[in-house]
Amino acid sequence: MANRSDITPELCRQLLRYEPETGKLFWRKRGMEWFSDRRSYSTWNAKYAGREAFLVRTEDGYLKGLLLRSSFRASRVVWAIVHGVWPKGEIDHINGVKDDNRVANLRDVPRSVNARNRGMRRNNRSGITGVKLDLNSLRWHATIRGNGKNLFLGSFENRVDAIAARKAAEVEFGYSEGHGLQR
Repeated sequence: MANRSDITPELCRQLLRYEPETGKLFWRKRGMEWFSDRRSYSTWNAKYAGREAFLVRTEDGYLKGLLLRSSFRASRVVWAIVHGVWPKGEIDHINGVKDDNRVANLRDVPRSVNARNRGMRRNNRSGITGVKLDLNSLRWHATIRGNGKNLFLGSFENRVDAIAARKAAEVEFGYSEGHGLQR
């Protein structure tokens, strides 16, 4: 059994085959050197070789799986296989589809950039991320995260003006077009 730090991109390539058109990972046949006896070798290859890998869905919708008893998200393994290095930051699914692991849909970004491509939270009541009705004043407030700070964009008499302020700030701070959409 390897430690997580022992699992290199090259080892991922030896154990898995990546299909770029679909973004799926498949187990490769393993040689006898991976097993302590012939029975384990035959059993493992009969059960897994050629089959799709990393099919466990996390609570938040990403695909994950085990590599030599260490858990990895499929998107990180795909990145390592294609680029030959582990990602430095988070893997952002550009189109917001968390199980779409085609390399064209993945980018290695810092957390602050990845947060600009989030869907709307389930508990959002206004229908627009960063816009809420202040029940004390009955005015609409708009906020955004930019330059590492939570920024208050203003208090507005109507929802439309608050949304306009928020959308303008999203453009200014480089948020993706898909940010805040229901997914």
